[in-house]
Amino acid sequence: MLASLTYYARHWRQLNRYMRRTYASLTSSRLTGHEKTPLLPGYSVHGIDVSAYQGTIDWQQVASHQVQFAFIKATEGVTLRDPRFQRNWRNAHAAGIVRGAYHYFQPNYNAAKQASLFARTVPLIAGDLPPVLDVEAPEFHDVAQMRRNVGTWLRLMERHYGVRPILYSNYSFYQRHLAGHFDNYPLWLAHYEVASPALPKEKWIIWQHSDESYVPGIRGAVDFNVFQGNFQNLLSLRIPARAATSRN
Repeated sequence: MLASLTYYARHWRQLNRYMRRTYASLTSSRLTGHEKTPLLPGYSVHGIDVSAYQGTIDWQQVASHQVQFAFIKATEGVTLRDPRFQRNWRNAHAAGIVRGAYHYFQPNYNAAKQASLFARTVPLIAGDLPPVLDVEAPEFHDVAQMRRNVGTWLRLMERHYGVRPILYSNYSFYQRHLAGHFDNYPLWLAHYEVASPALPKEKWIIWQHSDESYVPGIRGAVDFNVFQGNFQNLLSLRIPARAATSRN
C-alpha cells in the first residue's frame, strides 16, 4: 500500500493525464466541434498547431476564438506530405491567422532530402512565420550524427527562405539531446502539466502547454500554444518582404 502511494505521488501528473486522454478517446464520438478550453492566463497571444489528425477545420470559427497563429504540419521524413496541408495552409491565411509550417524530422533519414521535401512543399511568402523543424523522434543510434543532421536542415532552410528557422522539441528530449547545441535558433518548447516551462524565459519564444485542448471549429483535441510577448512581437518574426523577394 505504501509503495503504491509513493508511486502515485511521484507520477500523479502522468497518471491523471493518461486517464484524461483515455476518457477523451472513449467519448470522442460525442464531440461536436464547439468545445472550448479556456485560454491560458498571463499570455496575450495564443495559437494552435495542427495536422491531418484534426480532420476538416473551420478556420473562420477558429479565428473568432482568439487563435492568432497556427503552425501547420507540411512534411515528414523524405517522402511524406501531410494530405491536409494545402487546404489548411490556404484557409488559415484566408481567416486572418498568422500561419507557419513545420517538418517532422526523422533522424535516420538524409537531412538534405528532408529539407528538399519541405522546400518543394511549402511556399512561404512575406508575412508567414519562419519554417519549423520538429525534433523529438527518439529512434536514432548516434546523437552526434542526429545533431549534425538537424544542423544541416536548419542551415539549408535558412538559406532557402532567407530567415532563421524555429526549432521545436519537448522538454525532456531538448534537455537530453539538443540543449546548448542550437541556441542561435528560436525555441518552441513543448512542456505539459507544469505551471510554466522549466527552461528560463530567455531560452524559448513559444510554449506548447497542452496537447489536449479544444477550440471551436476543430472536432477533437488540438495542441495549444502561447507566444512569449505581444502580438507585435509575433508579427516581427514573420518573413520580411525582402527575404521573400530574394527567393523569386
